[in-house]
Amino acid sequence: MDTIQAIILGLVQGLTEFLPVSSSGHLQLAGALLGTDLEAESNLTFSLTLHAATVLSTIVVLWREVWRLVRGVFSTRYNEEQAYILKIVLSMIPVGVVGLLLMEHIEEAFSSTLVVGIMLLVTAVLLTFAYYAKPRKREEISYRDAFIIGLAQAAATMPGLSRSGTTIATGLLLGNRKESVAQFSFLMVLPPILGNTLLDILKGDFGGGVEMVPLMAGFVTAFVTGCLACKFMLEIVKRGKLIWFAAYCAVVGAIAIATYIL
Repeated sequence: MDTIQAIILGLVQGLTEFLPVSSSGHLQLAGALLGTDLEAESNLTFSLTLHAATVLSTIVVLWREVWRLVRGVFSTRYNEEQAYILKIVLSMIPVGVVGLLLMEHIEEAFSSTLVVGIMLLVTAVLLTFAYYAKPRKREEISYRDAFIIGLAQAAATMPGLSRSGTTIATGLLLGNRKESVAQFSFLMVLPPILGNTLLDILKGDFGGGVEMVPLMAGFVTAFVTGCLACKFMLEIVKRGKLIWFAAYCAVVGAIAIATYIL
């Protein structure tokens, strides 16, 4: 992998991690266009580095909320921050089960351009439903809703099914406020990504394979674009403009399917 490829892939990761268009699907499509297999053992370090960059960008953009939760968790009295963290933990259960038991099988069985295209169309449908739905606006995400949003996140392990799009759409359809759903969606992904990275390191998957310059170029690009995309997405959700991304996913999904068939 050269530096230009690394920058392009970092750009794709940084933008699509937060926009409801499926980062995994776009990375797979971008890798195919560039002739780079990100699932190959030699590129696992690069993939993990890109995810680490977007985790860091989430923490930077939402640092006030992250710091509030960190301070609150050490309180001797049960408080709103501890309740919020419990909801995040609850949301992690479904994706944890999928990650431990089914992830390798999902990647082996469904990592194709056709599946990515179909799942992008599913993402478009979910975002369209969320855009036109007019449920009540709950002030706080309940424990029940946190678990259901966690189920949506587990389903989004399918390549091409947007994690942020699926979780945000699910939260909106359940009747939660746009700002609350967007923030919860971005914070709930931090523990699973960090946990997955730790597991890969323990398995020995985190090692050489990519030169330092492309690695750093990909990291910096993913981090900077991730910060911009995270801020942009928070504003987009507030304004209720998810239908734009539904149209985009529909077009890209149709192109991916046509490319596979033709």
